Amino acid sequence: MEEYVGIVCGLCDAFNPMRATQCMRCEALLEDPEPSIEDRDAESYPEDTEPTVEWPEGGAFTEEDMMDQQRNFVCEECFSPIPPASRFCGVCGSESPDIVWKQQTDFFGSMQIPGRARLILIRGDQGVEGLSFLLQGEDHFAGRQDAQILFPEDVWLSPRHANFFAKDGRLSVRDEASANGVFVRVRGTVPLQLGDTFLCGEQMFRIDAAPEDTSGPSPDQTYFYSSPRRPSAFRVTQVLIGGARGMLHCARDTSVVIGREESDMNFPVDVFMSGQHARVEMTGPNQFQLTDLSSRNGTFLRIRDERPLDHGDYLFLGRQLLRVEMTA
Repeated sequence: MEEYVGIVCGLCDAFNPMRATQCMRCEALLEDPEPSIEDRDAESYPEDTEPTVEWPEGGAFTEEDMMDQQRNFVCEECFSPIPPASRFCGVCGSESPDIVWKQQTDFFGSMQIPGRARLILIRGDQGVEGLSFLLQGEDHFAGRQDAQILFPEDVWLSPRHANFFAKDGRLSVRDEASANGVFVRVRGTVPLQLGDTFLCGEQMFRIDAAPEDTSGPSPDQTYFYSSPRRPSAFRVTQVLIGGARGMLHCARDTSVVIGREESDMNFPVDVFMSGQHARVEMTGPNQFQLTDLSSRNGTFLRIRDERPLDHGDYLFLGRQLLRVEMTA
């Protein structure tokens, strides 16, 4: 609405910018008291003349002039302000010059050039949700310091954490030997290897081999008295901050379900975890798979080295949750 705020000249009724001290048409001081009608007619409209607005011959405006006219155009007939992109005056109905109403604002800067894809910040710890990063080159490094996509306040990010790059006509992401890795949201079921880590809610887990059987006798053939041990195919370990081990669960069957309730591993205070969130399953000798059980916030698997990305993929880099959108 700022296009309608201004000062009307007391002599010629011309519309002027708010901070103007002198009329742009008749050059009268805008602080002067309003003259009488007789004085105004004598000074503003000499005999045999009509008020006109001068336009450069052939419409030879500079680009900045045209942008300014588009913002502050005043009707030639009644001197009323006309909103940008309006073809006619809303007061007297006069037509605006083509050079004004057809003029568009040009955005400039390399970040406005459409790229192959973009990253949208969905959730972060810096209050800039919705920020968009265009990926229009060959390499796009993300990290805390040495990167083009910067999150300087995220202490969980390495200085150069990941690289988004084009490979075989597709967008891919590579973990640049970061301390905390790159996690991509699981679509349905994905294969797992021993040592892989994944996220459910705010918890991190690792799949490990079953612990070695130490139930044999001591050198003197005496057995240590204890509770009986059930056989286990593998183990899921909760990984705490700093790498310490939290909750451990040895699979009694061939699968382990993780969730907020009614699961093998329950985390009732994690509001980001669904009731039954994900399942780890053994499918063969040293062969495993991870399945997201239609959780609300998704299950994220840490990538090994690099992997291609698709439209709609979600990633965690440190505390930053990003979505991939393909634009080309």
